[in-house]
Amino acid sequence: MAGGKIQKKRQVGGGGRARLQGGIPFEKSKGQHILKNPALVDSIIAKAGLKPTDTVLEIGPGTGNLTKRLLEAGVKAVVAVELDPRMVLELSRRFQGHPLLAQMQVIQGDVLKCDLPYFDICVANIPYQISSPLTFKLLSHPPIFRCAVIMFQREFAMRLVAQPGDTLYCRLSVNVQLLSRVSHLLKVGRNNFRPPPKVDSSVVRIEPRKPLPPVSFKEWDGLVRVCFNRKNKTLGAIFKQKRVLELLEKNYKTMQSLQLAQDSEMGEEKMSPDDVAVLANMVEDLSMETCDEKEDDEMEMDDADMAGDGRASLKEKIMGTLQQGDFADKRSSKLSQVDFLYSLSLFNKAGVHFS
Repeated sequence: MAGGKIQKKRQVGGGGRARLQGGIPFEKSKGQHILKNPALVDSIIAKAGLKPTDTVLEIGPGTGNLTKRLLEAGVKAVVAVELDPRMVLELSRRFQGHPLLAQMQVIQGDVLKCDLPYFDICVANIPYQISSPLTFKLLSHPPIFRCAVIMFQREFAMRLVAQPGDTLYCRLSVNVQLLSRVSHLLKVGRNNFRPPPKVDSSVVRIEPRKPLPPVSFKEWDGLVRVCFNRKNKTLGAIFKQKRVLELLEKNYKTMQSLQLAQDSEMGEEKMSPDDVAVLANMVEDLSMETCDEKEDDEMEMDDADMAGDGRASLKEKIMGTLQQGDFADKRSSKLSQVDFLYSLSLFNKAGVHFS
């Protein structure tokens, strides 16, 4: 390197740190894994489909390897959001005097807490621990962006793209695919990073749906939560569980008291970005759900219990709705987006609500 010495990589004790590039200690606990393979960076840039008019959002730029290639790709601007002040300083040093410096803006802060600026496309190698909340924050961002090309932990990425019947198909799959089209672009080995993470990664493309589906997301999420609590049980068995019936009875009485049950306004509401944003606070169990079912300790209510609790008519309404849509013997793990949308419509029309 002209004008200075290259400091060789050396390991230092404590906190899972590795000193790299000019002595900056990268911290695995903060998800700091820097892309070191130039060919991989170029491949990500190529698959992003950048345009000269694009404002690009980059999250977690680190030392700027991807940032540099984004600027050189001829985009209008690159806005990089970085939490670590040491990395912000490194970026300013690296790009000082760069001919494309005017096209770069660096925002120091937590991407989950700060207001995002306008952007056309997001290209990022993110800290994996923020995968779920970041995905839904992006999908709730107005105005709707064109696409996001993001590096995720491989298992999380495969959950995003999983289809009905796949082992990894889960609430995360259903919710993200309701809001966007998701495709797998690249599998990335752990040795492409410094320091290397413990798992492999994948690059995924996320394209928000335009317009958003005509459904209340609170209702949608309530239904999906119930169904995927026991995703390999039939819906007929799930909706006989005492806890589920108690929840639906409470909602039913609330809707009746508000005189909303008869016209199912909730089911006819269009989804808004604010509605989608509720997921940012509801994803603690979405990021790496287990595919194994929980111990089935839920009690089913028999007719005597239902009669005593005044829930018999509600149970009949629910079972009748499942039969009407031919869902009673089906399992959540096999249901498509269309199936869930149709079942939610039937439930709402019958006065059964999930929020």
